[in-house]
Amino acid sequence: MKLVSIPANPVPENVVVDAVKTPDGVTLRFARWAPPPGRKGTVVLLQGRAEFIEKYFECVRDLRARGFAVATFDWRGQGLSERALKDRRKGHVRDFADYALDLETVMREVVLPDCPPPIFALGHSMGGAVAIRCCHDGHRWFERVVLSAPMIALASGRRWMGIAATMVRAMRLMGCGAAFVPRGGEAAAGSGEFLGNVLTSDPVRYARNAAVLEAEPALGLGAPTVAWVDAALRQMKRFAERDFAARIRQPMLLVAAGRDEVVSTPAIENFGTALLAGRHLIVPGSRHEILQEQDHYRAQFWAAFDAFVPGTWHN
Repeated sequence: MKLVSIPANPVPENVVVDAVKTPDGVTLRFARWAPPPGRKGTVVLLQGRAEFIEKYFECVRDLRARGFAVATFDWRGQGLSERALKDRRKGHVRDFADYALDLETVMREVVLPDCPPPIFALGHSMGGAVAIRCCHDGHRWFERVVLSAPMIALASGRRWMGIAATMVRAMRLMGCGAAFVPRGGEAAAGSGEFLGNVLTSDPVRYARNAAVLEAEPALGLGAPTVAWVDAALRQMKRFAERDFAARIRQPMLLVAAGRDEVVSTPAIENFGTALLAGRHLIVPGSRHEILQEQDHYRAQFWAAFDAFVPGTWHN
């Protein structure tokens, strides 16, 4: 296993990169970094859909500057982890339980044996959804959880989600689960023109991530499949169940983006309000990928992180 390094995005030093295999036989790429000397504590980075380890090198440096070890991995079907379909550009999963199995495997095989406690989670979008699911279902790995624009509901609204759920369920029952979602294609997410993108308002970071994809096209992932969308909508429907949020015991901070066009900021607010040990805040003006945003948006995120996660330390 390797990490892709380019001049604009070099690999943070002192990394261990390797692979683990899940109980159902899927090979996952992971990377871990030790904490600075004399420091303890680990942050597990959980990426969003179509993302990859290299996209978070800057975030790894931010966390290590705060005194933490870092562990992260590519979910099945993206990055340089094993992909389920012959067409590598199709973002595919049968059920979000498969992502939960990925996280369970990395925690058991990589984080718990080799990374110093206490352990915290930092998840973005889809990664946040998987973290919420695992916390709700009884896993107690994390002392605290910080989520950036978690995928609790889509920005398009409840009515559209109901129509989409019926459509993709019908398509899946007709045997079209492995097909691209309608109007979706092979173009890698984050590789298009900056103008008009819904992910970030920062042209430099957007170009950096696009350059990584250009250097290693195998990292790219296109639109999701019908099965992925069906699985995602079913997971989001669970989040909307009465008392779902109230059954989560771990302290959790939800950070929403004020100009998010991907996931629903009001849904994040409502979910955060229902948490027993939770907080939520909005970064006004930020687009969906808060950690890939301009510095003044990122600074607000890190200020909230530092206030919420014990043990944060700066050089």
